[in-house]
Amino acid sequence: MSRFANVSYDGVTVEPDSENLAGGKAFKQDSKLALASLVTTSTMPPSGQYYRGAVDIEAEAKRLVSEVDPLFAAKAAVYARNTDGLRTITHIVAAEVANSARGEEWTKQFINAVVRRPDDATEILAYYLTRYGKPVPNGLRKGLGLALGKFDGYSLSRYRGEGNAVSLVDVVNLCHPKPTEKNAEALAALVNGTLRQEKTFEAKLSAAGSDKKEKAAVWSDLLAEKGKLGYMALLKNLRNIATQAPELVPRACELLVDEDSIRKSLVLPFRFVTAANQVGGNPFYQEALSKAVDLSLANVPSFPNSLVAIDGSGSMSSPVAGNQDMTAKYVGSLLGATLFRKNKSDVMVFGSTAGPVPGLNPADSVLTNAAKIERTCYGHSTNFPAIFDAAGRKYDTIIILSDMQAWVEDGYGYSYPGPALARYSKRTKARPDIFAFDLQGYGYAQFPAPQVFQLAGFTDSSLKVMAALKEDREAFVHGIEAVTF
Repeated sequence: MSRFANVSYDGVTVEPDSENLAGGKAFKQDSKLALASLVTTSTMPPSGQYYRGAVDIEAEAKRLVSEVDPLFAAKAAVYARNTDGLRTITHIVAAEVANSARGEEWTKQFINAVVRRPDDATEILAYYLTRYGKPVPNGLRKGLGLALGKFDGYSLSRYRGEGNAVSLVDVVNLCHPKPTEKNAEALAALVNGTLRQEKTFEAKLSAAGSDKKEKAAVWSDLLAEKGKLGYMALLKNLRNIATQAPELVPRACELLVDEDSIRKSLVLPFRFVTAANQVGGNPFYQEALSKAVDLSLANVPSFPNSLVAIDGSGSMSSPVAGNQDMTAKYVGSLLGATLFRKNKSDVMVFGSTAGPVPGLNPADSVLTNAAKIERTCYGHSTNFPAIFDAAGRKYDTIIILSDMQAWVEDGYGYSYPGPALARYSKRTKARPDIFAFDLQGYGYAQFPAPQVFQLAGFTDSSLKVMAALKEDREAFVHGIEAVTF
């Protein structure tokens, strides 16, 4: 038997067919699944990722788009933009699809679907012009024009993009969008240079200058009713509210924990952590943000008798989404803490070895337990067999949160988990479903066996995907293929 062989529960042996970014043995995902992984996880941090830079991510996206059906790539971009709220990676894929699918009738509807904000249009066009120049494909031009018809004067004035390489007026002049009743006047004003952000809350705050009473009045108006200030804008302005209208902090906290707003906002969990760091030790905000995290992950499926294993290796210190407050390890810790609170799952951290997380309390908040998990360390390598060697009992479900960049050797040879999984199964008589999260979307897997579910990244929908995969092994790809536009 090869020392790199994977022994499934049924005794089937399969050897790793690729080398991951850390130089270790792995299984390369097919192009369709790899693209799905990339667009749902890559939020393009300026410094890139631990094993991959931003330029590499762009090149990978271009390569994968060229290898799959362009329609699938288009649906993946729409899925990531509208389901997970991701932007830059979807702009890249949108432009690459527009280039590769020239002449296809559906491209204009695709572009319309992937543009949720006016600045999506400017970013997609800027990427295309930088990479391919003119002329712009008809599908891209018509799609951008169609998309701009969705926005009113408020949105158009807010995202003018003056001073950017491609501004909103550049898009209008190129695409000639058909004016609608709600934006005809604004489009005309945009083109002639008279459109201003007079109705935006930023403009009102700016007009108030240093007058604290005026600024407080603006915030009071914005917070008077739910939805007047967008949920993301609320998160970004918590510190401003506390500084300029401290008496409104309790009202802001009420809006922060509104479950319906959280669900509709597409705000990723790490945004709450970023906001918590920005507001410092404000106890009202800290309590509300902690509760908001719990609410944002409220639809957690039940996985009784489960084990959660979080990768504590050095590469997991790489930030996700260009957010220095949210590393891959913390993302894993956050999900681990959520499953612990929901299911009272066993939680371990693995590195060179593996072991339990001390001090976890199901009565504590998700954020409190996530911090305990993040502080736990068993060495900085990535030894997947250690998970199964340390698992002391039979589990129905094992959830692994990692960047899948294993490279160390263990006592049985290379640190490939197939043999260790087989030993664990034989020792405990267990045949667990295994969910293996590739948190950075690098596109490599440690498990080819049919009992293992490979997932990419972490979003608000990840837990729902886990439940869906119990019913349909291809749920992740099927979710993308079900997209219509």
